Amino acid sequence: MWLLTLIAIAIAVGVHFWWRKKYAALEGQRVAEIETSQRRQQQTNVDAKAQQQVLFNSMIEGLLLLDRTQKIYLANRAFKNLFGLKIELRGKTILEALRLHELDDLVKRVEAEGQVFDHELKLPDLSERWLRVNAAVISNSAGEREGTILVFHDLTRLKQLERTREEFVANVSHELRTPLSLIKGYVETLLDGARNNPDVAERFLKIIERNTNRLDLLIQDLLTISALESGRMKLTLRPVDLRLLVDKVFTDLHSKAENKKIGLVNELAGLTAGADADRLDQVLANLVDNAIKYGQANGSVRVGGKKLDDGRLEISVQDDGPGIPPEALDRVFERFYRVDKARSRDQGGTGLGLSIVKHIVQAHGGEARVESEPGKGATFFFTLPEA
Repeated sequence: MWLLTLIAIAIAVGVHFWWRKKYAALEGQRVAEIETSQRRQQQTNVDAKAQQQVLFNSMIEGLLLLDRTQKIYLANRAFKNLFGLKIELRGKTILEALRLHELDDLVKRVEAEGQVFDHELKLPDLSERWLRVNAAVISNSAGEREGTILVFHDLTRLKQLERTREEFVANVSHELRTPLSLIKGYVETLLDGARNNPDVAERFLKIIERNTNRLDLLIQDLLTISALESGRMKLTLRPVDLRLLVDKVFTDLHSKAENKKIGLVNELAGLTAGADADRLDQVLANLVDNAIKYGQANGSVRVGGKKLDDGRLEISVQDDGPGIPPEALDRVFERFYRVDKARSRDQGGTGLGLSIVKHIVQAHGGEARVESEPGKGATFFFTLPEA
């Protein structure tokens, strides 16, 4: 009997130790699985955060997230670029990071109203940059505020285009109003009886004709600018002998140069461009005509050129006039910009000639620029592809 009891005890002890070993193995396996699951979860969280950061940084708009204490939790790359920031922003307030009281006031307004859309923010720098800000409070499922999100869109280019449009409309209106007012005034004078005096009538009609031509030239230039800027003007490219083309332009403008006793010098030789001959004629005519207008009486206008190292051709038109002030050099190719407004209008310019030059040259894949010193004349350069 005692033997059976001993055997039973031994079996019980063996089973106990077997189960203990088995349990330990199972427990170890369970712990390993838990650790593996935790590592996977941690890696998933890291990957999700990395993907979120990549997504935020790929946005064109600037993104700013504030926590419930109104401190910066996240700022994407576009936001930092908009404000020119390279420092770590996390944990800072708006005022600490940007020193912008208007933006700080906007955050307070969002907190009170819940959301603010299409707020325009002008940055206090010399470049006059504008941003559109949309902002909203972030709430949890219980309706408790968790933070604030602000999205910034750069409006600077749109503002510049709007200003350009307004200036363009104002300039066109002014340019049209002046000759129309003159035409209207002289027509009314003729109708009131001046037509009965042949000498007066002829003089008035010549003034009317001159201003009508000025209107026609302005409209033609406006149509040309519109076609060039919209890409509707198609170029017919073919080899163009530049010396022959300059000779033609000189022939067309000979009488104007003769009136001021200005010599026209063609220094081009052996250069052939791949260009639209009609449009290139327009470029040279504008530049040579300006050189004659502003050149000194008994002076000269020179057209030269050379082949650049990159294979392009560079053409120059040089005058010996009063030159261009340094502050005007970057603006002379703008539409309606005039260095000397009174003198330009007296000589019948539309203010569009150099802008047309720039656009035609760019349509050929070239660049236009000017070099000048006050009192030493001006030289206009433009590049063209070689044929």
